[in-house]
Amino acid sequence: MGMSDASPEYRAPAETRIGHVHLKVSELERAVQFYGGVLGLDLTQLYGRGAAFLSAGGYHHQIGLNTWESQGGSPPPAGTTGLYHLAILYPDRRSLAAAVLQVLNAGIPLEGASDHGVSEAVYLRDPDGNGVELYHDRPPELWPRGPGGHLEMGTHPLDLGSLLAEVAEAGG
Repeated sequence: MGMSDASPEYRAPAETRIGHVHLKVSELERAVQFYGGVLGLDLTQLYGRGAAFLSAGGYHHQIGLNTWESQGGSPPPAGTTGLYHLAILYPDRRSLAAAVLQVLNAGIPLEGASDHGVSEAVYLRDPDGNGVELYHDRPPELWPRGPGGHLEMGTHPLDLGSLLAEVAEAGG
């Protein structure tokens, strides 16, 4: 089925969301420590000895982890297809700053930090080499728009010091 075979009339409902991401990992305990211990997600279920489910706010799971086909495996080589990154959306700038501080305190290096106009984002890798974006959205009325109202997102350096000051100003 080619892209032109799709019905041009169909549009997903506005309420549609990406429900969860499920990752193949090489060591389940290490991955749970990263997503639970560093990023602060709650472990909602261990599924036998090969899978775990984590979330924020009591949802059944936003991240699934399994070793069913990947126990002891290695990340895919560069230049191959697969997951570019998963993105975790925080409710506000201060929440993002607190998460980034956790990452830095855990000794995990950042790969980048960008201001996209519509959002501020920080990029890193999980222990299995999967790309992870931590971000918050600006209110839609502040999104950069060009003539005709279309979005004009970009990639500009993020002032990481200003972001982290959100946590310091609020007392940690």
